[in-house]
Amino acid sequence: MSDGALPGPRFRRLGREVRAAMLVEAGMKVLAEGGIRAFTVDNICKVSGASRGLVTHHFGSKDGLLAAVYAAAYRPLLEAIAPEGAEPPELGELVDHLFSPANYTHETLNVWLAIWSEIATGGALRDEHRTLYARYRAVVAGAVAAQAARHGRTVNAEAMAITLIALVDGLWLELCLDPTGMTPESAKAACLALLEPVLGPLGEAA
Repeated sequence: MSDGALPGPRFRRLGREVRAAMLVEAGMKVLAEGGIRAFTVDNICKVSGASRGLVTHHFGSKDGLLAAVYAAAYRPLLEAIAPEGAEPPELGELVDHLFSPANYTHETLNVWLAIWSEIATGGALRDEHRTLYARYRAVVAGAVAAQAARHGRTVNAEAMAITLIALVDGLWLELCLDPTGMTPESAKAACLALLEPVLGPLGEAA
């Protein structure tokens, strides 16, 4: 028989990882729809149904949650280009992955832009960025080095990786801002125009 007590918040019935993931998902939604100004604890709690204390409990602060959202935004990209337990893709395959539709939806762009604007402020978000970008750059540099070796070319793989990532960031932005002016195919062609004169044809044996 019920003692008349009201049920507790639904988050109490969920595991720690599930609750944290729901807060991250809510943070992603808030950023996608309203940008960094909308990224408030009140808005995140409203979307997730969580109490304010759960943000502090799981992430320490709003900044800690923003860093976790950034990691979640990065995860699909890293899983595509460096799947756990699988051989890393060749450079041509990597470029294909970078321009899969999941990486440049309007919502994804809003999240990236909102977070990028805050990285320079430092703290947990900057630390997260350094870790994630270093992993991304290492994967790309490895693919560049393998491509150069395949064709007997000498190249600064680290510098080429940095250049390619910067180009991809710009192409993603243009694809989202004006998809009528550029297609994934033309974006890939721009990457090939940068890479192939230095590294040889992508996807071909030496």
